[in-house]
Amino acid sequence: MIRSSFSAIRKASRSMSTVAVVGSAGGIGQPLATLMKLNPIVSDLRLYDVVALNKGVAADISHIATPAKCTGYVGDDEIHDALKGCDMVIVPAGVPRKPGMTRDDLFNVNANIVKTIAEACSEACPDAMLCIISNPVNSTVPIIAETLKKNGTYNPKRLFGVTTLDLQRARTFVAQNQGFDVEKTCVSVIGGHAGKTILPLLSQVPDAKFSDAERDALTHRIMFGGDEVVKAKDGAGSATLSMAYAGAEFADALLRAMTTDETVVQNAYVESDIVPGCRFFSTPVKLGPEGAEEIMGYGDISEYEQKLFDEMLPELQGQIKKGEDFINKA
Repeated sequence: MIRSSFSAIRKASRSMSTVAVVGSAGGIGQPLATLMKLNPIVSDLRLYDVVALNKGVAADISHIATPAKCTGYVGDDEIHDALKGCDMVIVPAGVPRKPGMTRDDLFNVNANIVKTIAEACSEACPDAMLCIISNPVNSTVPIIAETLKKNGTYNPKRLFGVTTLDLQRARTFVAQNQGFDVEKTCVSVIGGHAGKTILPLLSQVPDAKFSDAERDALTHRIMFGGDEVVKAKDGAGSATLSMAYAGAEFADALLRAMTTDETVVQNAYVESDIVPGCRFFSTPVKLGPEGAEEIMGYGDISEYEQKLFDEMLPELQGQIKKGEDFINKA
């Protein structure tokens, strides 16, 4: 899907973009960086990580015969050079989830990592679009927002939690269940990006017919698709390849919105007032040159979905508060 639109993008794009991938030596970062090297809107690809391997990753990717220049950066001394003047920063940095790890366990490790990255972005590229993949997204996005706010550089229109993998899973699983063409299947997924806070709106899928048992099973599988991958990898990792693809798809959509006249709508976890009392929420967002141009509603939902919505909201609110408190009560 990404490559099929590249020739049209090359002709329509008004400008080229400088993009950084922070955490580019990791399981998500390496395939994500490779996909971004293929994107014709990207002219300058900066790869940053704290491990020395990253220089080799950048050298490897730089040999791909596409126009983007690719440079690697390593360590605290080079992060500002990596980020300086970037139009977009994609952040898969952090420790991946392992078997038995809760998202609270992840929080304890990754919170300081994303705070440090946010501080560097605030200084080196305060106007960049920030696409956050680092888990737990429900909390890391508020951490970054509060960090930027303390530094006087927060623009809510330019901060996105990437929830695209939830939509990828929903499309895949629904298409398999219904016998649909997956490339023509559309499933909206709202809420957050963790377990029960992920709410697929199966009642809105055109022409789909689910039994109650199918609905229940699909909803659970979409909510906990990450666990399925962690278990299948038997301790060797989490969802990295599918997440890299999803991250590249969202980044491509945002780059198109920034540099062409195309109308682009993508679901993303952003600050909004769509749900009273819930500062961050994932819904469809109209993207444009300035980022999130319009936060769109999620439409009518079924009684079944409303029950799940009501159950997940306090959990999502708590995860948002945890991220905010990490900065404000430090």
